Amino acid sequence: MKKFLNMGVIGCSGMAEGHMTAIEKNPNAKLIAVCDIDLEKAKKSAEKFKIEHVFQDYRDLLAMEEIDGVVIVTPDQVHREQAIAALQAGKHVLCEKPLALCREDMEAIVQAAKESDKKFMVGQICRYTPGFKMAKELVERGEIGELTFVESEYAHDYTGIIRPGSWRADPLRNGVVGGGCHAVDLLRWIAGDPIRITAYANHKSFPELEYDDTTVAVMQFPNNVIGKVFVSISCKRQYTMRTVLYGTKGTIIVDNTTPHMTVFKNELTDTVVDGVKAINAPVLLPVKLANHNTIGEFNEFCEIVLEDKPVVTTAVEGAKTVAACMAIVESANELKTVEPDYNF
Repeated sequence: MKKFLNMGVIGCSGMAEGHMTAIEKNPNAKLIAVCDIDLEKAKKSAEKFKIEHVFQDYRDLLAMEEIDGVVIVTPDQVHREQAIAALQAGKHVLCEKPLALCREDMEAIVQAAKESDKKFMVGQICRYTPGFKMAKELVERGEIGELTFVESEYAHDYTGIIRPGSWRADPLRNGVVGGGCHAVDLLRWIAGDPIRITAYANHKSFPELEYDDTTVAVMQFPNNVIGKVFVSISCKRQYTMRTVLYGTKGTIIVDNTTPHMTVFKNELTDTVVDGVKAINAPVLLPVKLANHNTIGEFNEFCEIVLEDKPVVTTAVEGAKTVAACMAIVESANELKTVEPDYNF
């Protein structure tokens, strides 16, 4: 079995360079080629990371026999074409989220992944954020009892990032699919697939876009857990994915930018603060800060490939997250409750 991976990265954005750094730091992998339709951008990344092979056409990169795997960090609209081509070229694939922007593309990628003997992993990176990982572990250990209500938010001001007419402004992408998928995937990971979704949206703060900029979705999860996702790509506040998990025996409050999480538990009701019994005494647990933890994500990808382990964030998992996001958009647009279709 192979014990070392030669990697290529398709796309040379800032996020792509995060993946390049992750590959560089992994002792069992080496970055040997990069590609971008903007050749000058690709050359700059190659110079920065001392990479020998630089391409403008991703097909030239895929033609390199010595490449074992690729990371696809390109606009969502071309994921289908590039992901399928990579699998057919015999490469293992780590593809950025969201998997794709329409059901037809997702189904095509899922089918190609099923037919291939190579590993295909979707970069649902919130699953590698230390605070969120710890929160899931606490829930699974029963530290807060049985889940009752879960909520997460994706609050990220895009007004200085998205230009009308750019790939991020594509109406199919929508703020929910393009960015809110982080919050949706996080709750799916912790509470399961939403069964029914009712959403509302408005379009007040970023009128230059063709799609809504603020959305709230109420969801019913398995085991009679209820929840909420809030997405805003125009709110005036610091970027956050504040997440709250309520259980029968406690509550967890955690985000992606704070060096601690807050936990409330029934067992602490005898705590005395300043001579007064604290009915709900908070415990602050330290959390390592690693938002957009590409290093943790790539380390898992490398381990999956080299040790032939099963992929957790498969193409089907990535497709299910987008399906839930699409159901939110449909519900808000048509003012009706929607049951997501997870049949991939």
